[in-house]
Amino acid sequence: MPLFLSTYSNKVDKKGRISVPAPFRATLVGQAFQGVVLFKATGHSCLEGFDFGTMEELSARLDHFDLFSNQQDDLATAIFGEAVQCPFDGEGRIGVPQALLDFAAIDEGATFVGLGRKFQIWDTAAFEARRASARENVIREGLTLPRLDKGSAV
Repeated sequence: MPLFLSTYSNKVDKKGRISVPAPFRATLVGQAFQGVVLFKATGHSCLEGFDFGTMEELSARLDHFDLFSNQQDDLATAIFGEAVQCPFDGEGRIGVPQALLDFAAIDEGATFVGLGRKFQIWDTAAFEARRASARENVIREGLTLPRLDKGSAV
């Protein structure tokens, strides 16, 4: 399972192409689909990014809802209905559709933020405010990670 770490900022070229950070690409070596899947975040003005295998897992998790329930339909529409497969080109770039760039207000600079099993892409200036807010929330609320169950695999 890929693990996305750290924060990287890259330029967006006039064709909407962004160089995916080399460590992100390295974690995806050996994957069937050489690229990433992007969709609009539901909680922030940024893009969510996953490898294709994790998208398959998300699809399986939707199976826990009734196939015709409003919850399943809403989640499937928000995630899969707006998802875009972005293959790597020969230089490690992805072409991001303009609608996604517009949603995240990404113009010239894009910041990739590793969040473990997923990553986000933010407008570079907007991410600095998000980073500060997240840190303040962790401190104010005393957030910590839950313990793993004794039988859980890491």
